[in-house]
Amino acid sequence: MSGESSHPAAGVSSRLAAFVVASRWEDIPAPVRAHAVRSIVNGFGTALGGARDAAVVRLRTALEPFSSGPHATVIGHATRLDMPTAAFLNAVAINVFDFDDTHEHTIIHPTAPVAAALFAMAERTPVTGAALLHAFVLGVDVACRLGNAVSPGHYARGWHITATCGVFGAAAAVGKLLGLDAREMLWAFGNASAQASGLVETLGFMAKSVGVGNAARNGALSALMARAGVEGPPMPLEGPRGFLQVTCDAPDVSALDAGLGERFELMRNMLKPYPCGVVLNPVIDAALAARGHSWFDAGRIARVVVSGHPLLKARADRPGVTSGREAQVSAQHAVAVALLRGTAGAADFADAAVADPAIAALRAKVAAVEIEPGLSIDGARLAVHLDDGRSYEFVVDVATGSLKRPLSDDDVVRKFEALAAYGSPGLDARPLAERLCRLAEAADAGAVMALARPR
Repeated sequence: MSGESSHPAAGVSSRLAAFVVASRWEDIPAPVRAHAVRSIVNGFGTALGGARDAAVVRLRTALEPFSSGPHATVIGHATRLDMPTAAFLNAVAINVFDFDDTHEHTIIHPTAPVAAALFAMAERTPVTGAALLHAFVLGVDVACRLGNAVSPGHYARGWHITATCGVFGAAAAVGKLLGLDAREMLWAFGNASAQASGLVETLGFMAKSVGVGNAARNGALSALMARAGVEGPPMPLEGPRGFLQVTCDAPDVSALDAGLGERFELMRNMLKPYPCGVVLNPVIDAALAARGHSWFDAGRIARVVVSGHPLLKARADRPGVTSGREAQVSAQHAVAVALLRGTAGAADFADAAVADPAIAALRAKVAAVEIEPGLSIDGARLAVHLDDGRSYEFVVDVATGSLKRPLSDDDVVRKFEALAAYGSPGLDARPLAERLCRLAEAADAGAVMALARPR
């Protein structure tokens, strides 16, 4: 049995679509606009850092022969490809190091699917920087509101939430850029619902990037299909066989439009200081703090015990890593590399770091992650036991990069420049960073992409 009369939340898909269509740039508060710029600068930085990653290179090799033309930029690469493929590859590059942004409640990485789709489209359909930022804010809001509605059951069932919810965010953002009306925006959601996929089982492998890339590409295509008249169901989100009911046992449908237009989910978006799962931020903070003490001697460490939130154990208790991709979600590797090197950058979570004998030896001394009920997801405890019987404990209550301890604008630019130097050394990153920081003033947002290609 279906229809609005039999479903208490029927109509929320339509209300969400109508909100996106009716929203004006003037409705977006100044702090939200500023954080949109920070998120995009951060996203371009992680894309430049990941531009030469093996996953990006191999996916480009697979897809480039079928490109329809040089219409859109692949960030960090000299050549241009068709819009859907560029959106796909840029989303992959943004997310591949797990160094991109993270929505606090859902652990969605929203910039990868939403911004990648928008900038690829902006090279084909000229729009102002303000229009692109507006669409970005709305796309992130849609993706993260969906995430709120299905969390935590959605991820627990094995759905990779950045991919599954990200496709709706990309569809909303590109639909806004294209000027879809409310009916067409609803169709875009319906088209996205037919393409929402991604599995947690792929984390630690290149296949994870396929889901994130598809979210950007398929979201953009969902909006383009809607503009061409491809119809979708009237309740793609809340329907009895819609996205919410199919992918979550007990969805909170009210989360989709609670405070809509008054509270923007982008403001719950955190920018990472380290290229790994967000649950590892406090762990690395603690390890770096330990390394800074006068007693510290890596050669005298007998055992290290990591304690934290249950999510830390569930996602990052991975002692036997064999690749950089697995290291990005390994507490054992994060502790070992931070203690031994005193750094936690892109190179520290690469295959070479995983294979380093000294890091491997220290990694073997990091015990299984223990659960400590009193610690939040932003916190961790690290106990370092030395071979002479001495022990030292370090507790982090609020991690670097969390909402209570965010990266500054300068931190974000420094991160951008470091990642550009690491992954795109042939590119002059400073002009690109400066243009992105002034994106709201740009007459043609797509023009900035020329600066994202090495000369």
